[in-house]
Amino acid sequence: MDIKEVKSEGLNKEYKVTIPSKKFDEKVAEQLAKIAKTVKIQGFRPGKAPKAMVEKQYKSSVVGEALETMIQEATAELIDSKKLNPATMPNVKISKFEEGKDIEVEISVENLPEIKLGDFAKINLDRFKAEVSAEEVEKALKYMAESRRETTKAPEGKKAEKNDTVVINFVGSIDGVEFQGGKGEKYPLVLGSNSFIPGFEDQLIGSKTGDKVDVKVKFPENYQAKELASKDSVFAVEVLDVLEPKKVEVNEDFAKSMGEKSLEDLKKKISERIAEDYDRATRMKLKRTLFDVLDKEYTFQAPKSLLDQEYDVIVKQYEQAKKFNQLDEDEKNRSEKDILAEYKEIALRRVKLGLLLSEIAKGADVKVEADDINKAIMAEARKYPGQEQAVLQYYLQNKQAVESLRAPIYEDKIVDHILAKVSFNDVVVSVEELFDFNEKGEKPAKKATKKAEPKAEAKEEKTSKPAAKKTAKK
Repeated sequence: MDIKEVKSEGLNKEYKVTIPSKKFDEKVAEQLAKIAKTVKIQGFRPGKAPKAMVEKQYKSSVVGEALETMIQEATAELIDSKKLNPATMPNVKISKFEEGKDIEVEISVENLPEIKLGDFAKINLDRFKAEVSAEEVEKALKYMAESRRETTKAPEGKKAEKNDTVVINFVGSIDGVEFQGGKGEKYPLVLGSNSFIPGFEDQLIGSKTGDKVDVKVKFPENYQAKELASKDSVFAVEVLDVLEPKKVEVNEDFAKSMGEKSLEDLKKKISERIAEDYDRATRMKLKRTLFDVLDKEYTFQAPKSLLDQEYDVIVKQYEQAKKFNQLDEDEKNRSEKDILAEYKEIALRRVKLGLLLSEIAKGADVKVEADDINKAIMAEARKYPGQEQAVLQYYLQNKQAVESLRAPIYEDKIVDHILAKVSFNDVVVSVEELFDFNEKGEKPAKKATKKAEPKAEAKEEKTSKPAAKKTAKK
C-alpha cells in the first residue's frame, strides 16, 4: 500500500492511501474460493459449481466485504507505520473505486496530544478537616429519635397542630376540573414537614377529625409539572384522623432498639459514622483541589472530537433538566448563552483531566480488583440505612450497574497514586466550610443538605437530574 500525508494541522492529519488493484483482486478471489468450497447451487453438488457461476452469483457481495477488509487493514497499517494515537475512530472516505484500477482512500485521523508529566512531589495542597463535636452527635441522636417516633390518636375534638399527623383524603382541581396526580386517599401528612406545596399544610392547622377543608394554593412558578406551574388550585380535603407524635426518649432502651449494647456505644457508632462522612468530604475537596492544580499546570490541546462528545453529554443533561423544569437556581437566573459557554469550559476540563489521568495511569500499576468492586458496592449500600439488602440485591442482578462502578474506582486509584507523592497542609475548618463545595474549576455543586448526619454527596460534575416527583407534592 502507498501512504501519503496530504495535510497536517495540530492534532489532525489527513492521508491518501492507495490500495493496489492486484492486491484487492486477490482478496476477492480468495473470498470467492472459500465460498465455492461449500456453496449450494441448483444442479450441482456442494462445492462443485463452476467458478464462473459462483462468481456471477456472489461477486457483488464479496466485493463489498473485501473492500471493507482492505480498508480496515489499510487503516491499521497507517496507524502502525506512522505511529499514530487516534482519539476516536479515523474518518475514512473512498475517493476512487473503479474495476481494474487502484483504490484510493482518504483517511483523517485526530491524534491524542503528547503529555509530558511533571514532578508531583512539587505539589502542595491544603487538606481541610473538621472535628466531630459532641453537639453534632447529640443532633444526630435527636434526628434518629424523631425519625423513629410513633404517633397516637389525638383526643376527640383536638385541633391539629404543627408536628401532628393528619390522615387525609384529597382531590385537587383547577377551575373546577380535577387534574392528574392531584388525588390521594388516607395520606398521612405531617404538618410542618413541607412535603406538600407551600401553603397547603398551614391551612390544615386547626382542623379536626371529620372536618372538610378547601385548601387554596398556587403552584410554584418552577413546579416540575409545567402544565400546573403558577396555576391557582383548590384541594378538597377530608380529615380522617389527627395523630399526635409520641416523644421518644433517648436512653439505654432506645440504644438497644437501635442494635447497640448501650447509649455510650450508640454515641460512639454515630461519632464514627459522622467522622466517615467528614473524611469523604475531605477527600472530595482534596480531589477537587488537586484537579484544579493539574488543570492549571498542564496545558495541551484537547481533541475536538472528544470535546464535542463530552459537551453533547452535558447539554443533553441540561435539556432534560430544562424539559422537566428541574434546573438549578443559578441556571434559571442566567442566559442560556452564558450557561452553554460555561458547559464548554467544563467539557474542556473533563477531557483534559481524563487524558492526563490516563497518561499517569500508564506509569502506575493501577488495577481494579474484584475486592475493590465489592467494597464499592458495600459503600453504596451503607448510604441507604435499612435498605442495604435491597441495594446489594440490585447489584447482584445488574451487571451493568456493577460495571459502572469500575471507572470511578479506577480514577480514584490514579488519584491515590498522585496524592501519595504530594505534600499537604492540614487545615481545621468548620463543618459548614467542609461541606461548602461552591468552588471554582467545575460547575458549582449544590451544598450538601446539613442534616444531623451530613453526607459528602456533592458532585464534582453535573449529573442527571432526579425523576419528577408526584404532582401533588413538592
